[in-house]
Amino acid sequence: MNKKKIFNDPVYGFVTIPTELLFDLIEHTYFQRLRRIQQLGLTSFVYPGALHTRFHHALGAMHLMTLALRTLKDKGVQISAKEGEAAMAAILLHDVGHGPLSHALERSIFHDVHHEELSLHLMRKLNTQFHGALDLAIQIFEGTYSRPFFHQLVSSQLDMDRLDYLNRDSFYTGVQEGRPGADRLIKMLTVVDERLVLEEKAVYSIENFLVSRRLMYWQVYLHKTVTSAEQMVIRIMQRARDLVQAGVEVPASPNLHFFLSRSVTQREFEQDDEILRRFTRLDDTDVWGAVKLWADHPDKVLNYLAQSLLDRHLFKITLQTEAFDEDFQLGIVDLIAEHFQLSAQDATQLMIAGRISNNAYDADGQDPIDVLTKRGRVVNVAEASDLPNIRAISQRVEKHYICYPKEIL
Repeated sequence: MNKKKIFNDPVYGFVTIPTELLFDLIEHTYFQRLRRIQQLGLTSFVYPGALHTRFHHALGAMHLMTLALRTLKDKGVQISAKEGEAAMAAILLHDVGHGPLSHALERSIFHDVHHEELSLHLMRKLNTQFHGALDLAIQIFEGTYSRPFFHQLVSSQLDMDRLDYLNRDSFYTGVQEGRPGADRLIKMLTVVDERLVLEEKAVYSIENFLVSRRLMYWQVYLHKTVTSAEQMVIRIMQRARDLVQAGVEVPASPNLHFFLSRSVTQREFEQDDEILRRFTRLDDTDVWGAVKLWADHPDKVLNYLAQSLLDRHLFKITLQTEAFDEDFQLGIVDLIAEHFQLSAQDATQLMIAGRISNNAYDADGQDPIDVLTKRGRVVNVAEASDLPNIRAISQRVEKHYICYPKEIL
């Protein structure tokens, strides 16, 4: 069987799967599940074209990794075929542990379980099935390999993951200002002392990348309407979980019902293969199927939330720089209780307060974006004398929000 397949990617054009191992990983049930998990969760409520999946993104990130490795080889960096394949496998599988609706339900279906840790656990399971073929890929993913630039290509402040999701998400949302200029950035990559750096002439491209990232976060990922929708689906899952654990009958697929009925920890994931099997059969279709059922549930809170989400009758959301006053929040709850004829405790389920924050670049972090000057020095890009924007972009911006049903207005 010819396993060096070519697929047509709408962002990059024709993309090749370069080795048999990568083909077999893509064919595996763990990876195929990503076809059924949308990359941007509920963002399509605002940007109707944002219907691409984690499957798309993983293949795109693998393609960018092939371009980056080719660039480094052309500049004299010694990279063996085994290292190249391992780096591509690591980026291909970096999101394999994502749960339904991507980030939206990461905290509400599972208990203190992060997708990065699940991805690593699934990689180890795959490594057993593939008889150790992923040993090096796991080292690169974990950052324990002796050549750290490979890990930086997979996970850093300018990695192939970020370059693809900014490229892809701007393409599918239609937010053209979010395109990061990935081609030029990749062409400017090089390695100094086994660490990834960019040539000095890339500094303006880096600034464009960081500005694009900041714009995409506030205009797409943290868009206030997207935030409202995501908080509603989180509250739906929390309400369903509370009802199930209180002994109320709540219909759901067997695998979703399993996770609603108990709080599964990371340790349990790693120790119980049955839990892992259930997880790898869970995707967006379980969530949407359940929400459709719950729109007819006798519980008034669950019923209202589910039907509102299905009809895109989203909560009103207000943002401000300061936290909302406690008396204001209590007033909202009182209005909800009066309008919907709910107890004060149930009314609190229809009022959601929280905060969102972002900084496009962590200039003082452990893994900064480094630039190789023409004099041979390696410096943090934020220290470039004529780029005050990068230091400004490094400042964290925080916004507080409150969401509640529009009917109470």
